[in-house]
Amino acid sequence: MGLLLECLRDCSRALRVSPRYAKAWFRRGKGNISLGKFEDAIRDLNISLMLEISSSGKRQIEAELKIALDKFKRIGIPGKKTNQNQSEVPDEPDQVKLQCLLTTTKGRGMFCVDDVSEASLVHKEDPYAAVILKKCRETHCHFCFNELPADAISCVSCSIPLYCSDWCQKQAGAPKFDRSSNSFSDLEGLADDLKNYMSDVVLAGTSTLDTGHIAEHRHECQGFHWPLILPSEVVLAGRILVKVIEQNRHASADSNLVGFLDLSHNYVQLPPESKLEMHIYSIILLHCLQHVYRTELPISGIMVSKPVILLSQIQVNSMAVVRMQAPEVKGPIYEPGNALTSNIEQVKVGQAVYVAGSFFNHSCQPNIHTYFLSRTLHVQATEYILAGSELELSYGPQVGQWDCKDRQRLLEDRYSFTCQCTSCSELNVSDLVINAYRCTKLNCLGVILDRTVTTCEKQKLKLLIDAPTVYSKQVEKLKDANIAEVACHVFESDYKLEPQHCLVCDSYRDLESSCAAISQTENCCKRLQDAIASNDVPTNILRDAVKYADLLRTIFHPYNKIIAEVEDNLAQAFCLVGELQAAIDHCKASIQILEKLYGANHIAIGNELIKLASLQILVGDSAASGSISRITAILSRYYGSHADEIYPYLRLLKVRQDAD
Repeated sequence: MGLLLECLRDCSRALRVSPRYAKAWFRRGKGNISLGKFEDAIRDLNISLMLEISSSGKRQIEAELKIALDKFKRIGIPGKKTNQNQSEVPDEPDQVKLQCLLTTTKGRGMFCVDDVSEASLVHKEDPYAAVILKKCRETHCHFCFNELPADAISCVSCSIPLYCSDWCQKQAGAPKFDRSSNSFSDLEGLADDLKNYMSDVVLAGTSTLDTGHIAEHRHECQGFHWPLILPSEVVLAGRILVKVIEQNRHASADSNLVGFLDLSHNYVQLPPESKLEMHIYSIILLHCLQHVYRTELPISGIMVSKPVILLSQIQVNSMAVVRMQAPEVKGPIYEPGNALTSNIEQVKVGQAVYVAGSFFNHSCQPNIHTYFLSRTLHVQATEYILAGSELELSYGPQVGQWDCKDRQRLLEDRYSFTCQCTSCSELNVSDLVINAYRCTKLNCLGVILDRTVTTCEKQKLKLLIDAPTVYSKQVEKLKDANIAEVACHVFESDYKLEPQHCLVCDSYRDLESSCAAISQTENCCKRLQDAIASNDVPTNILRDAVKYADLLRTIFHPYNKIIAEVEDNLAQAFCLVGELQAAIDHCKASIQILEKLYGANHIAIGNELIKLASLQILVGDSAASGSISRITAILSRYYGSHADEIYPYLRLLKVRQDAD
């Protein structure tokens, strides 16, 4: 199958079961020849030759050994030995010194002691506890959350969790192997260096765990496999309970099952139905853990309340471990259908609790960005941050992604707080234009808002007017933000914001009739999206979609996000039918709108520039190099030296540029 590393790992696993298995040493030698690791191949084949008892088998081994020796002599320099259980990671700069301080409006938060440079790594942390999401149980490693290789292995006890390597299997809770390094001493005629080599191969990946390591899965192998049934957050709660108990055992301390994590919770704000559900899951979880921790977890009213609070802590403090995912590109790189125009998505693969990471508060315009290597949380500054400033990340919704009312609704529903960040309390261009309608007056860029958006923006205006001491400063700040271009009336102290009226010239638009006109043709966009998904865009569907886009441009504001999404769909469609210049034009139009919504250096712009650069390479446009340089700069702000590792599309784009 050409899966050479997987072949090598399977041979090594076989040798742990039977170290004197000649055929496994022979297969391992052939694998190392194919990998160009001739020195290891010669060792493998010499050991196989020593262990093989049949004359026909010895002849076959000798033939392969001759091939390995000949190739080794031609190269003359031994290849560097690598540890397959560890990956080489670039050196990372020292992390920034942080302080956890109490704020008046948001509780505890993380602040920087010194100035923080853009693209600096400010925090790095392994999870206190983590669990894979159910939808990823068959595709991703249950410990590190990376994609499973072809030679994935399961738990040796229950065979249900899957792991990418022996190391992950052992970390999660596999039984310890007891192999003696002297088990090959009785092999007469085998050189000492080969005996040591045999020991290294057989013992690889079975090293003793660090003192105090607590296996996260071992307790789940007892009795029936309840983690298959219960929701991921309940399984995560079980892992936290077990870790606290085991840590207290090691420290000979009393169990403090929830206070140990010192995290906030939202139990008081939850509706009765959610509280009842948590109590039921708490009782079930305690019964499941009785197989191992009957003494520490007695079934009682007081004990049931502790997992309930823990579940509410997980609800507001856990993080989704994500991976970047893009559709696989097949075939020649210069075919239009293989342009990198598909959307890059963040896919949730796991759920984890990071104790220090939980203290970072939310902002809809964050100054830090989180990403994950394996299951380790990395937090990186995306802008220059002054000493004493709070470091804020996004809990999901951001400016440019949704408008203010939708962001606040999600944060209220999921995290039980009303966001009061700068973007939710001050006017900004993005919130004004993202769902706005076009002014009926020709050449007027003023926005027209519907009733729900108007209500939200009125609250911001009221906060601005009610603070006269900062009013003039805020007005100057808003003018610098180009708000006057789309809503100059907001600078008038006596202006009353009204829906359906232009915020520049006060022209009126009947939004009910506008929405009715859109609804008559909105199926065109759905048909185009379905055609793109099938990689077959009929001419009539593309023609109707272009007409639909023209209609939208007469109704929605030029910076409305719906226009950007339609332009992006048209770019993909024109690419699929081979009209690459039209695809480039629509891609640029989409990016111009998104820059108004997100800002020019946001990660969302980097994602869109990947599409543009791919199209530019296909048509031989020299501007592709400039696009790639800009992509690299943006991704470096968010991911530092790990950008190529996290973004597979970026690596492919550079390969295409080199080929060009």
